Amino acid sequence: MQKRKLGNSNLDVSAIGLGCMGMSFSFGPPADKNEMIALMRAAVERGVTFFDTAEVYGPLVNEELVGEALAPYRGKVAIATKFGFKLDPKGGTQWIGLDSRPEHIKEVAEASLKRLKVEVIDLFYQHRVDPDVPIEDVAGAVRDLIKEGKVKHFGLSEAGAATIRRAHAVQPVAAVQSEYSLWTRDPEAEILPTLEELGIGFVAYSPLGRGFLTGTVDENTQFAPSDFRSFLPRFTPEARKANKALVELLKQVAQRKKATPAQIALAWLLAQKPWIVPIPGTTKLHRLDEDIAAIEVELTADDCRELETSAAEIAVHGARFPEHLQKLVER
Repeated sequence: MQKRKLGNSNLDVSAIGLGCMGMSFSFGPPADKNEMIALMRAAVERGVTFFDTAEVYGPLVNEELVGEALAPYRGKVAIATKFGFKLDPKGGTQWIGLDSRPEHIKEVAEASLKRLKVEVIDLFYQHRVDPDVPIEDVAGAVRDLIKEGKVKHFGLSEAGAATIRRAHAVQPVAAVQSEYSLWTRDPEAEILPTLEELGIGFVAYSPLGRGFLTGTVDENTQFAPSDFRSFLPRFTPEARKANKALVELLKQVAQRKKATPAQIALAWLLAQKPWIVPIPGTTKLHRLDEDIAAIEVELTADDCRELETSAAEIAVHGARFPEHLQKLVER
């Protein structure tokens, strides 16, 4: 497995990480705990050293799962987790608002350390920008945690360029995590140039379009009631039918490269910048192997131009999120 450095930080991680959210949250019923522990350990054996979770996934149970699975590999892997949501005090499965007050950030850090069974959090992201708390206060709270030895690196998720600059001026940001793929290219306009200028790494979540870019989802796919894709505008049957053109493009290139559409989608991301790390998620060992093998797919400059030019001519149907969630991104 190749390694990549996230920006100017000293955080070296595997070129492809593993997003763990779907193991216990969002994509239907939670997967079998023991199977997911085995899957994460298999990932480590294959060279994956970067794992992504969050307090809100579950909530809480995904951090516990990751903590148990990776306990034998302390010091050999990097675990990223996130703060910034207000959880239902009655124990519900839904968050009830944002909360990035410094005192709350520190409470979350203490709880996450225990669930993850670690002494220090490798990468601590603000999950979504909180308009009620100045980003300077957020960065200052994480700076305090870094000084106390409880956090190594500060990250932001779905933050806008101006917010990134303000946070970075208080506490250097190691990585920004946002959705990025051939069907979500929003970061290219302002975010990626800003990160390159400041020396910040980029972590691409949903690099396979929540499964759509693998070619295994079409307009006839039926989602479980607990699968949040059933609520996303981009995943209505009509949108899925219209968006198949993008999958066909990936299939064309994949056939030529003797690869799969998923591998082409990941290889394209890896070819964009040496400081971009995609974190595809899966609950299946054969998909994990497929994703990791994307590192071996070499796309030429002509291949990338073909993908980018052709993709730009395909109008992607449907917003990423429902309106109330779309308001939370790129503040």
